[in-house]
Amino acid sequence: MLLVVGVSALVTACGLLTILAITSETGPLGLVTGAFLASLPVFPVVMAFLWLDRYEAEPASLLLFAFAWGAGVATFGSLIVNTASVAALKSSGGDPTLGSIVVAPVVEEVMKGLAVLLILIVRRREFDGIVDGIVYAGLCGIGFACIENILYLGRAMQQDGVSGTVFVFVLRCVVSPFAHPLFTAATGVAIGVAARSARRTTRLLAPPAGLLVAICLHGAWNLSAASGLNGFITIYILLQLPVLAAVVALALMARRREGRLIGRHLTVYSSTGWLSHGEVGMLSSLSARKEARSWARRSGGPGAHRAMRDFQELGSELAFLRDRVARGTACADAMLQEQAMLAAMSDLRSRFLPQWSA
Repeated sequence: MLLVVGVSALVTACGLLTILAITSETGPLGLVTGAFLASLPVFPVVMAFLWLDRYEAEPASLLLFAFAWGAGVATFGSLIVNTASVAALKSSGGDPTLGSIVVAPVVEEVMKGLAVLLILIVRRREFDGIVDGIVYAGLCGIGFACIENILYLGRAMQQDGVSGTVFVFVLRCVVSPFAHPLFTAATGVAIGVAARSARRTTRLLAPPAGLLVAICLHGAWNLSAASGLNGFITIYILLQLPVLAAVVALALMARRREGRLIGRHLTVYSSTGWLSHGEVGMLSSLSARKEARSWARRSGGPGAHRAMRDFQELGSELAFLRDRVARGTACADAMLQEQAMLAAMSDLRSRFLPQWSA
């Protein structure tokens, strides 16, 4: 509880200080305009990341934490360090552009990656692999991008008026809304790999390797922004689009793997009577899950629908728990968790299928 209060206070304080800093540069009109325009791509991008995580939706509290960390702590920390680095470069006679190309990618990706790492450390049971890493990293990147876009859009409104604001909106919110989430997704993938591995070397080396990839992608992107329109278009086509396609392909493959993993690890329960063969098949297929939820709503109403949804969520969690046990990464109370999940699933079954009997 104390940790939750402390983190909430930190996120809130950083968010308020960031808003004050942006307002001091853009003015109230720039802040309001920037906030409105920057919020437009947030919902569809968030939904795109949540769509990937359909076998076991992550807790709303952790998703909100990842977004808030990106929007508050990561943004404010990066604003302080980036501003100081540019001032230091100017005072020493260096090229201030190096701040955005070299310093900013390191600072921002470290700050965003910390959110994913904290979730892994504090809520290990909610971190099952690559898909979770991509989702948490994506939400953090979306939060960061939203606040950064408020600054750039507000600054454009203050300095260049409507035409400049429209240009920045198209560039940042229409053409490249996935930029920050994709950079941080590299860190998320690596932390997801570390979370699934029982090998000490993998757990130690994978996160820094993913962070390095994120920094390089971010640096190349910032370089394109400083290279004029032709440079931006070239790097966008040669880097941004292939990276987006690669992350989507990786996420979809990881999600399909989750379906196979669920079917494999839940099969043992069909032989012991805890689950039927039909339930195992349903739990390991997204289309069958959707059909089952629709059937539950038609036959039993909203309550049965909620019970079926929770039954499916618990089925995924149970399979991932057994996977962690098999890989040697489960917590010491894994067997107690297993028994509690099985009992809860039996109770939920009685709510959407009251005629069922053992």
